[in-house]
Amino acid sequence: MEKEPRVIKPCPFLPNDQIHPPENLFFSFGLSDFPDFRTSTTSRLPTIPYLCPIMPDQKVRVRFAPSPTGGLHLGGVRTVLFNYLFAKKNGGDFVLRIEDTDQNRYVEGAEEYILDCLKWCGLTPDESPVTGGPYAPYRQSERKALYREYAERLVRQGHAYYAFDTPEELEQNRREIPNFQYGQVYRDGLRNSLSLTEHEVDTLLDAGTPHVIRIKIPADERVNFHDMIRGQVSFDTNTVDDKVLLKADGMPTYHLAVVVDDYLMKITHAFRGEEWLPSAPVHLLLWEYLGWKADMPQWAHLPLILKPDGHGKLSKRDGARLGFPVYAMNWFDAKTGELTPGFRELGFLPEAFLNLLATLGWNDGTDQEIFSLDELIEKFSMERISKAGAKFDFEKAKWFNAEWIKKSEALSLESKVKTILEDKGVVVSDDAYLLKVIDKVKDRVVLLPDFYQQSAYFFEQPKEYDVNSVKPKWTDAKTEFFNTFITTLNTVEAWDEATLEAAFKALAEEKAIKVGDLMLPFRIMLVGGKFGPHVFDIATLLGKAETIKRIEAALIAFNS
Repeated sequence: MEKEPRVIKPCPFLPNDQIHPPENLFFSFGLSDFPDFRTSTTSRLPTIPYLCPIMPDQKVRVRFAPSPTGGLHLGGVRTVLFNYLFAKKNGGDFVLRIEDTDQNRYVEGAEEYILDCLKWCGLTPDESPVTGGPYAPYRQSERKALYREYAERLVRQGHAYYAFDTPEELEQNRREIPNFQYGQVYRDGLRNSLSLTEHEVDTLLDAGTPHVIRIKIPADERVNFHDMIRGQVSFDTNTVDDKVLLKADGMPTYHLAVVVDDYLMKITHAFRGEEWLPSAPVHLLLWEYLGWKADMPQWAHLPLILKPDGHGKLSKRDGARLGFPVYAMNWFDAKTGELTPGFRELGFLPEAFLNLLATLGWNDGTDQEIFSLDELIEKFSMERISKAGAKFDFEKAKWFNAEWIKKSEALSLESKVKTILEDKGVVVSDDAYLLKVIDKVKDRVVLLPDFYQQSAYFFEQPKEYDVNSVKPKWTDAKTEFFNTFITTLNTVEAWDEATLEAAFKALAEEKAIKVGDLMLPFRIMLVGGKFGPHVFDIATLLGKAETIKRIEAALIAFNS
């Protein structure tokens, strides 16, 4: 008789009194023919449903648990964002936990980098290694002692076992056996507490023989769970190997630590990337074996962020190849000396960065594209997250940034723009004037460094002119026009856009020259090239003396 699938389901948490369909309210594990309950069509055995208590008072608790092994990929920041939005939407807590159990991959400075990225994005954890909290410590390396207790418990219960195989022995098996997996097929022929006698095992343990603890995956079963994004997900345990839970150095692997810490920290919802789906059966079985199935969080596996062509997950290598960042901020790897560029240093606003990440796999069901963080919190729902991967479009990312720069107040941009200009040697002595300049040019800026080209000419006379755009059509009549215009400007009393434009056009008509033939030379006189806001707006901000000075200097260059 075929075995009834094992169904492992968390107790549902219903935020905002949301009503779930009846099938989400049962924990079922095997026996059943009751017509009122969902059953397997492949078994005659009745299903005994376990009705989980609904706890609307339970506080939402989510976590982001990165490993400090390098830069923070934009996919990781999106995971942070979705966790944060869900927590804040439901009045819950957002926890940052550092999973630093893999000491071989640990990179100095990576934890501080992660914290800096979250700070830049404005996604402040309620609990973290820095802020502390009721479930401290929040670094797994500082929780090392407690994991062995749970690993040993699993061994005593028969759900895990000691494995004494050396790395060399395992490598030999991988060479000799195609697709070798340490699991139900080969475990009895390897050196572990399932194949050795109790006396042999005790002797090895007493001698301090290096060993790991592995989970014992059951054969011929199916593990099913409900994913908040993907619905019902099923795994055949015959395809799952016996993962290491506790390493020879006493540190837990991710598989054990994530379950233990989620339980002890009372995590109610666990959102992570789709790439973690293959690990789900191991984690689900651990929740059951440790007796915590009623406290298991609801799971959601987020869709991948794909390459621009949609073929595969977006990687750091893709960014380098295609010329755009994939990390939130610059990451310098001290081991390799490699600097990987980030969105912040390229000139993205954090608001724009979060906005673009939110739309990679989620939408609110309308045509709205620009969202503030508060708007995202208000409109976010897991139901609107797509199962399908989202293509990354760098041009669209820049569009988001340009839109956010446009809608930003000049005061919020002031310090950033001032730093950009001063780093290029531009002296900014009047902050009030700088604010006026920002307001004039921000609609033309895509990335923050663009402010240099779009505004430096307000603070210093052009060092060179695009004379090639002027000379082919330059005439003595135009030289005379601008000399006369200087005289006109000296007599102008009201220095504003309308007055200057009217004077300019009146003189052009008097000289019988088309206004369009004079506007480009005038612009290049003031800014050096074919860019910038309306030319009379520029002259108004520059002031009378500076405008006249620049016309005089340009006439020399144009006539040389």
